[in-house]
Amino acid sequence: MSTKSAPDKIEAIKRILKALHAGESVEKLKREFGDVLSQVSPFEIPLIEQQLVREGIKIDEILRLCDLHVELFREHLRSRELEGVPRGHPLDLLIRENEWIVRQADALSLHAFAILQAGSDEEARGALAGLKQAALELAKIRLHYRKIQMLLFPYLERRGIVAVPRVMWGREDQVRVKLRGLLDAIGKLETEFNRSRVNEVANRALEIAHETSDLVFRENKILFPAVWALLTEGEWAAVAEIAEDLGYLVEVDERWRSEAEPILPHQLKAGISPEQVEKLPQEFRIMALSQSLQPDTYEIRSEGDLDLGTGFLSPEEVKALFRALPIEITYANKDDRIKFFTESVFHQRFVRAKTIIGRRLEYCHPPRLEGAVRKVVDEIKMGKADYREFWTRIGDRIVRVLIVGVKNEEGELLGTVEIVEDFTDVINNPEEIRKKIIVL
Repeated sequence: MSTKSAPDKIEAIKRILKALHAGESVEKLKREFGDVLSQVSPFEIPLIEQQLVREGIKIDEILRLCDLHVELFREHLRSRELEGVPRGHPLDLLIRENEWIVRQADALSLHAFAILQAGSDEEARGALAGLKQAALELAKIRLHYRKIQMLLFPYLERRGIVAVPRVMWGREDQVRVKLRGLLDAIGKLETEFNRSRVNEVANRALEIAHETSDLVFRENKILFPAVWALLTEGEWAAVAEIAEDLGYLVEVDERWRSEAEPILPHQLKAGISPEQVEKLPQEFRIMALSQSLQPDTYEIRSEGDLDLGTGFLSPEEVKALFRALPIEITYANKDDRIKFFTESVFHQRFVRAKTIIGRRLEYCHPPRLEGAVRKVVDEIKMGKADYREFWTRIGDRIVRVLIVGVKNEEGELLGTVEIVEDFTDVINNPEEIRKKIIVL
């Protein structure tokens, strides 16, 4: 096989692009141009695309290469031990999300380069609009990284692998922060156009596109083969269950199901076996196993703890937790009898005492409000509303009152809860509150 020079590769890609435009399938082109494609690394594609922009080829045409780019990434992965990942498995869907992310990073790069090559302010404005749309699409990656950070990293940490999750999370967060800054900068340029600053924004976008592709590479080549080697079917069953609730960036046409009992990270007892170590990618071993691993054996559940579905608390912790909440809660069961209320250490807006336990809900309000309370509770019981919201004043304080239906996992109504929250400072000092906002 002869080695192709950079100009030869560009010419071959041009021919492929024309064929794509003519309607040829990516699979057919891979067979026809297999020799040259085997010499094009996934990281050369953005450089070739930029050369095509220089030569005046329209971005919409070049974006057709994104599918080819994704195919090359997929081919590049076959050297790793990822055989047997079922269709619809969480790992399969995460890989497909990365293919989607590659497409969006490609689009961001192309629009950025179009800005830098624009011959007039008008062209630059048009390319800036395309850049904004590409950045908005790419910003959706937060959903992908939320699954990586919340569903995969805990299983590694439980096994004593801490460095890899911290480093990767740091890189992911850095890209997201840069994307947010990019969108802010684009917004300012839309109201006050400045060609020099537009070019600066374009260069920032190119950097973000490159870093995003690097994240995809690290996940596909290092992280995913590692978790495929380490996680058991029960662990993947738990990941699949939670990931389904969070959602995906790609269309899910088939879901993987398992008969295994879902295993959460805190339930793990074992570390990493020598056989598993041998299956880990070399890069992962270097990062994760440079020091002796100390699996996290902490037992979070104690005897007497209540299983609350999303965690475990002792009765003492439950009482203390309710007192620490900056809200007041009054719960009535399905018979409309007061069964529980909280006493917040922050404040008490409505006067309540233990003598209301067992009292009818409507009798806990002035007679003039009794009918209104009864009406709201009946509407919730009949399914006309999940909740009702009211605003009122208590002295000089502005208070929001929510009456919410409380249902079990089967959707059966167990009762209603009245939640009282003080919004005085938020309403009276909105500018001061805005100054305290930290964007996460």
